[in-house]
Amino acid sequence: MHDTDIRPFHRLARLAPIALALTWSWVGTANAQSLIELYDAARSYDSTLQAARLQHEANLARAAQARAGLLPQAALSAGANWANVDNSALPASRTSNSQNVALSASQPLYRPANRLSHEQANLSAEASGAQLTLAEQDLIVRLSQAYFDVLAAQDTLAFTGTLKAAVQEQLAAARRSFEVGTATITDTREAQARFDLVLAQEIAAQNDLRVKKLALDQLVGRQDVKPLPLATPASTPAIQPESAEAWVSRALEGHPAIVAATRARDIAQLETRKADAGHKPTLDLVGQYQVSRGPSSTGTPPGQFRTNTASVGLQFNLPLFAGYAIQNRVKETLALEQKAEADLESATRNITQATRSAFFGVLSGAGQVKALEAAEASSQSALEANQLGYQVGVRINIDVLNAQSQLFQTRRDLAQARYNVLVGQLRLKQASGQLGAEDLKPIDALLAR
Repeated sequence: MHDTDIRPFHRLARLAPIALALTWSWVGTANAQSLIELYDAARSYDSTLQAARLQHEANLARAAQARAGLLPQAALSAGANWANVDNSALPASRTSNSQNVALSASQPLYRPANRLSHEQANLSAEASGAQLTLAEQDLIVRLSQAYFDVLAAQDTLAFTGTLKAAVQEQLAAARRSFEVGTATITDTREAQARFDLVLAQEIAAQNDLRVKKLALDQLVGRQDVKPLPLATPASTPAIQPESAEAWVSRALEGHPAIVAATRARDIAQLETRKADAGHKPTLDLVGQYQVSRGPSSTGTPPGQFRTNTASVGLQFNLPLFAGYAIQNRVKETLALEQKAEADLESATRNITQATRSAFFGVLSGAGQVKALEAAEASSQSALEANQLGYQVGVRINIDVLNAQSQLFQTRRDLAQARYNVLVGQLRLKQASGQLGAEDLKPIDALLAR
């Protein structure tokens, strides 16, 4: 094999990262969207977030409804009646009509169950607000994952295409060497087999990219979304703070899931008090003003009368016996209260574990990035050494093909590891309950424009 046969491999290996960067730079100028831009689109389109937002609005309205049990109530009623009286003792039938209009009002003075229901509704609104925060955080992570899944699929396809070109050059060189008698047919067949394998990998990569793009399109409600790639050279921000326990402490301070579980426990406690209030009396201030008009049964001949009645008073009610329903209801709510306590403890434990796992996942990912960066340099040197050894006859064709595959697989894994670290940092903030839309800005600043 001649020196001219080796040069194409050196050029492809060295120019692969440059070609990839140029490819994505072209994509970035072709109406590509940034991470923040797609997040804004997803916030107004994602059905899961919309459902959580509407549920929160419904709970706010329910809280306003519960307040009505503490406010005055008023009602207006009216009636009319027509009657035809046919009495055999009278010479003719008689028709009469009567009307009445009443305005009634009441003001609860002592209704403990109503006050507790109002407190429960307010707590329920707070819990749904925490659930809405969780849904927003989940959308951030889902969008970021889908965004970088597309970039990873693009990288895989680009690296596979570059590897295919390198293997194709190796196949052409093996054929030339076989034709001039400096190599056996085995080299040609090995290169052909590797070329066919890479071609199959390229087809799979094309389909994977298509699927990943469809998932991102569906998430943001757009067609043919083109995400901006990471800038070259890519760097991932350091994790702060650098202690898992510090992240756990932050998580336990005000995680939305803990807030929701705490409010659920408080609601259960109030439900027990409300059930026990079934034994207590109620006291209302009531008033009524009524106007009635109708025929009078006195006088000769009978005439019409009009009556104006105004009344105000107190209405007292004391339950005496309800068939043990109240006692059994209290037992039920006490059990549900203990369940809510257990749910809160479970949420606290799960958040603690998830935060630690996410923290160590980010650390592991960062270590992988550094190791793969070193592996990329080593794989590049190994490929060049194998190409030189093949030239001088101490390496066979399969050694060069394996070195090529290892180099491009390492580059693909390195790109994926960088994406995993970025998404992992978002997952860490989500696990600790601190994730917000502003956390996308540092990552968005790393994108090439």
